[in-house]
Amino acid sequence: MSTNSTYYIPHKATWPIIGTVGLMIMLAGFANFLNGSSIGQPLMIAGLLVFVAMLVGWFTLQAKESESGMYNHEVGISYRHGMMWFIFSEIVFFAVFFGTLWYTRNLSVPWLGEGATKELLWPSFDAVWPTNGPGKVGGEFEPMGAWGLPFVNTLLLLTSGVTCTWAHHGLLAKNRDQLIKGLLATVALGFLFVCFQALEYHEAYSEMGLTLGSGVYGSTFFMLTGFHGFHVCVGAIILSVVLFRSTKGHFSPENHFAFEAAAWYWHFVDVVWLGLFIFVYLM
Repeated sequence: MSTNSTYYIPHKATWPIIGTVGLMIMLAGFANFLNGSSIGQPLMIAGLLVFVAMLVGWFTLQAKESESGMYNHEVGISYRHGMMWFIFSEIVFFAVFFGTLWYTRNLSVPWLGEGATKELLWPSFDAVWPTNGPGKVGGEFEPMGAWGLPFVNTLLLLTSGVTCTWAHHGLLAKNRDQLIKGLLATVALGFLFVCFQALEYHEAYSEMGLTLGSGVYGSTFFMLTGFHGFHVCVGAIILSVVLFRSTKGHFSPENHFAFEAAAWYWHFVDVVWLGLFIFVYLM
């Protein structure tokens, strides 16, 4: 139990061990799946279920402790520092992929199309972007345009950032109706984004010939947009949990770190998408 002068020390937890076991089962299942074993897929599903059970149990425990007043100001600072470092790690994660795209487009492709390199390796190669490499290894494809579904998704995410901020203002003003409506709109826009991205991928594969095998353009396109789509899905799930807790009367202007953490993560996802839209779709 925390007081004004002591720091809360959590009790011994088994949830981290359970989560580790779940991840190990998933990894074992994935390895077996790659090697054609029939047990691979069931193991992956079992590991995922164990991991989800860990998430539900651990975060339920955290919510109960928070709402019961067990955390003092210092604990709140620790949580915020942890979330800041987590988002920083995510920034670095995406920076690597943006760096890969920049290096490929601005250095590797021009090098292949210049002087002795071109003459020695592939004289017929044209150093233009987008490209699937010398010899058109991935077959003919059509690059993804910016002003269809990608632009609609940009508007959706920007709007979701506004609704998330509106929900936060409702929480600070003790307006629970505004909080719930803002969160509901944010979650709906987030999942709508994921649905539109799935539609975009279907169109890319079925009508444009754009796949993961479409050379370096296809691989970088799906790597960046796919990882971002995964983060949007995770963020929407986190906000759904925050929405559920809000309907149960959780959070107050003085104690709402879980909401703050979800909002920070969501705004990070918004900013990354703006970078993606500019550097992947427009340039």
